[in-house]
Amino acid sequence: MRCDTPAGVWSESAGGSDLPTVVVVHGSMDRSAGLLRLSRRLDTQFHVVRYDRRGYGRSRSVGPPWTIEANVEDLAAVVAAASATNDAPVALFGHSFGGNVVMAFAARRPDVVSSVVVYETPLSWFDWWPGNTAGGAAMIVDDPGDAAEAFMRRLVGDAVWDHLPAAKQADRRAEGAAMVAELADLRRSPPWNAGEITMPLLALYGEHARPHHRDAMGRLAEMLANCRSEMVADAGHAGPHTHADAVASSVVNFITSSD
Repeated sequence: MRCDTPAGVWSESAGGSDLPTVVVVHGSMDRSAGLLRLSRRLDTQFHVVRYDRRGYGRSRSVGPPWTIEANVEDLAAVVAAASATNDAPVALFGHSFGGNVVMAFAARRPDVVSSVVVYETPLSWFDWWPGNTAGGAAMIVDDPGDAAEAFMRRLVGDAVWDHLPAAKQADRRAEGAAMVAELADLRRSPPWNAGEITMPLLALYGEHARPHHRDAMGRLAEMLANCRSEMVADAGHAGPHTHADAVASSVVNFITSSD
């Protein structure tokens, strides 16, 4: 079922509306289609809502501002729409930048969030976060389209990027403005207060995670009162895409055990 938010953010749901709701949120330079494999492995047990964040995919025309706060407002609208038919608290899943969106929302609205799962969420406002990540490297490129291309080349490799049709490359480059703005906003200040995130939280990372991502998920487990970290075997940063079965298993086990 499709449901656009008042801001024009595109969303879609699957699974019975009487089932517990899980909202999945994608990262930078991704879109909800990237989490479709994961969503399909969840929607037999949950009412799964996925959406294109502002500036990306079918929500590319939305914004600015491309900030954490604007993304939180969009997520609030998505959750409100999902709660129209089932007012029970929702579970949230966020990949990469999307993890900070769901954590920021959970900190502001703990009354409507039952549990949270994040996968390799960047903590880029801390001094220890390296500057040579894909996001960090993209931030020093002047043109937003070039920044988006540089980011994608780091993530998928030159060969994959070069084989994309020109129209697809143009679409991804057009998302560069949103990417640059949201990553810059994330670096400016913490998007959430650790003391305000009290619900159960699972911090996932891949076996082949880069050291800073592995470290970040371990630090989350130390920072948050009700958090633990868990490794997904054989996965890297794209684990929710490439290892959807394993990630879905961790999500299901955690959410059901947290009820």
